[in-house]
Amino acid sequence: MTNWHHMSSGGTKSFHHVLALDDFCVMTVEQMALHIKRIYEPREDTDGTRILVDRLWPRGVKKHDAAIDIWLKDVAPSPALRRWFGHDPAKWAEFQRRYRGELEKNASVIEELKRQIGRSDATLLYAAKDPDHNHAVVLLHFIDKD
Repeated sequence: MTNWHHMSSGGTKSFHHVLALDDFCVMTVEQMALHIKRIYEPREDTDGTRILVDRLWPRGVKKHDAAIDIWLKDVAPSPALRRWFGHDPAKWAEFQRRYRGELEKNASVIEELKRQIGRSDATLLYAAKDPDHNHAVVLLHFIDKD
């Protein structure tokens, strides 16, 4: 059974309320928590394995300061899809559909991501400014579906 929760200083809220907030998301599966958050947020003990899921290195982040355990570039949207989307919320529904299609065709990268996560806590890191409309949100849902 999968339980989706949003963790914030105000307590636990359902995942569906997360998308309007500027915090991190948590998915709990078999004693494992999978979070998403911006790379610019400080490392926390609850992060577990920190996995950067962007194709491009985040602006203004020094590699030695990033506290990244793994960088999985190939799990990010293709350059063409990323450019087309341009973080335009009006394109969000179609972006999700197209990105899920890319993920379905890239099973080996999803398996690598799942292997890296294992049964421990992990955090998928992204650089996008919009916490509601970014590929890490889609990826989190996609992993849960699988």
